[in-house]
Amino acid sequence: MPTPATPVATALRVRDLRLDFFRGIAMFIILIAHTPGNFLTSWIPARWGFSDATEMFVFCSGMASAIAFGGAFQRSGWFLGSARVGFRIWQVYWAHIGLFIAVAALMAGLDYYGGFGKNYIGSLNLWKFFEDPAVPLVGLMTLTYVPNYFDILPMYMVVLAMMPIVMALQQIHTGLVFTFMVAVWLGAQTWLLGDYHLAFPAEPWSERKWFFNPFAWQLVFFTGFALMRGWIPKPPVHFALVVLAAVIVIANIPLSNIGVRAVARDWFFVTETGNPVIDARIALKPLIDKSDFGLFRYIQFLALAYLAWVLAGDKGDNLLARGASMLARVWGQILKIILKVGQQSLAVFIVSMFTARVMGFVMDMIGRTTATTLLVNLGGAIILVVTAYGAGWFKSQPWKVKA
Repeated sequence: MPTPATPVATALRVRDLRLDFFRGIAMFIILIAHTPGNFLTSWIPARWGFSDATEMFVFCSGMASAIAFGGAFQRSGWFLGSARVGFRIWQVYWAHIGLFIAVAALMAGLDYYGGFGKNYIGSLNLWKFFEDPAVPLVGLMTLTYVPNYFDILPMYMVVLAMMPIVMALQQIHTGLVFTFMVAVWLGAQTWLLGDYHLAFPAEPWSERKWFFNPFAWQLVFFTGFALMRGWIPKPPVHFALVVLAAVIVIANIPLSNIGVRAVARDWFFVTETGNPVIDARIALKPLIDKSDFGLFRYIQFLALAYLAWVLAGDKGDNLLARGASMLARVWGQILKIILKVGQQSLAVFIVSMFTARVMGFVMDMIGRTTATTLLVNLGGAIILVVTAYGAGWFKSQPWKVKA
């Protein structure tokens, strides 16, 4: 007889937990990954494969957008649905501007008032912005100046702007959506089109492009979107598929960052560097490139996502705490926190990008021992949790009189 679910588990059954759970996990990973000098970055999942938390964030954002905006198109029509998307782009735009100003001000304040023996403005390559702000300021507002640390939200905005096109194509035939996704992705591939590939300039004074090419990254976003809208059938839980996905995930470990450091055998091939694993990564660059979202990143992520989907169970049932033991109660509370962070992902992401720079500064001051690094990461995680609950409280509009 199955163990009855705890009251917490019963309350959480209202929605599919997997989306918010994995978005929440991605938020914590992103905080760790963006903290300078954080040794925990050596142990995040990205070090073991081609894909990383960015794929999680973008894929889950696609799924969330299917819920938030797909319904608006269905209920209110294409024009009002597009207006709803446009409003969201407007919100993300100002979040991006605010994040840049806040982080730039933090870096400037540390350099101007601190005298800490380190140039924090230079750590984010913001020289041009402070040396001659006229051109960078115009570029910031027009998204033609996008420093690498600040490129996720611009990518997200452009992908959102493609949604009305996708919804219009789907009204004609769903196959056109997938044709559009593949065609745009191919158009963004440097290995295929060279200097003529689809991309946006990141600096008015150089040839550098946006690090996250939205024309490439839309592929994983709209994959999540299509799955949530039902345009792609739910994958079956089948032993053969589980084995295939596991083989794909495990097979790329020797070529991952961990593998490059750990493996030094002539099992692949030897070229100029003399290190077969590094040589393999160089040869595979078009397939694992992050900016252009290489095909192997996509395949590896889908395999990993399938395994996570299977392990989590139908609607995230396996994530729920069962029974009345102390362990079940503790996990139930942890799960609630992770879900809350996932539900407030935009607010949490903005705060995490700022907090990561503060965490790096704190570790510069107190040192990077194992104990201090773990303590600083714990403090950062607590800030994200407080942000999530605070954002949720404000969104609930508690000041309104309830009937």
